[in-house]
Amino acid sequence: MGTASSATAGADPSHWDHSQSDLSQSAPSYSGSAQSAPSQSDSAQSGPSRQAPSRPARPRADAVRNRERIVMAAREMFVEFGPEVPLDDVARRAGVGNATLYRNFPDRAALVHEVVLSVTSRTTERAREAAAEESDAFAALSRFVHAAADERIGALCPMLSGGFDKDHPDLLAERRHLDEAVDGLVSRAMDEGRLRTDIAVGDVIVALSQLTRPLPGIGCPDIDRFTHRHLQLFLDGLQAPARSELPGTAATLEDLRLRS
Repeated sequence: MGTASSATAGADPSHWDHSQSDLSQSAPSYSGSAQSAPSQSDSAQSGPSRQAPSRPARPRADAVRNRERIVMAAREMFVEFGPEVPLDDVARRAGVGNATLYRNFPDRAALVHEVVLSVTSRTTERAREAAAEESDAFAALSRFVHAAADERIGALCPMLSGGFDKDHPDLLAERRHLDEAVDGLVSRAMDEGRLRTDIAVGDVIVALSQLTRPLPGIGCPDIDRFTHRHLQLFLDGLQAPARSELPGTAATLEDLRLRS
């Protein structure tokens, strides 16, 4: 009978409730742990995939310098020898290995594109600086002309021929900025009566392109000295009042685009 009574008591639900209550107070609540344990989907969401996407790592400083050195070397050699200069020679002048050059620029077209963008952008900055810092309009134009020569604007002409993508959106935007900046310098000098009125922006750009690059292959190491002398002769001829009558008509930027 005692055994049956114990069994009956063990089977009484009220005893179970009391026992479970005691266990819940004295032991960890596994039901609570189960509710708070992350599910597989929660784990997946709270894991790395829920983190904000990381920004692309910045290039190392030495990698940036190498890229700039390649572009600068290519700019110089394109002026001296034309855009078909061997890329191995460009790497050698830049002081980098061939692998570094091709890692930055997988083919000639990519390098030419970058050089054109760089020269155009830097030349635009020189025009804006001259306009902002020179109070005399003709002095601003003169400063720009000499600065554009130092930026090797003459490298642009041969590279804008052949299979080069002249209508690439990046190039069109940079060229528009350059056109506006140079047009502002020319218009201001004319408005102040310092620049002869029978020329246009295209005349300035063409003269710059022709006077700032040597004949290909002549190997003239002191070209800068001659370039700036000839540019000054050109600038003297631009001043008003005009001392001669120019043949033909003024060259506009639109003329240059139609002929390119």
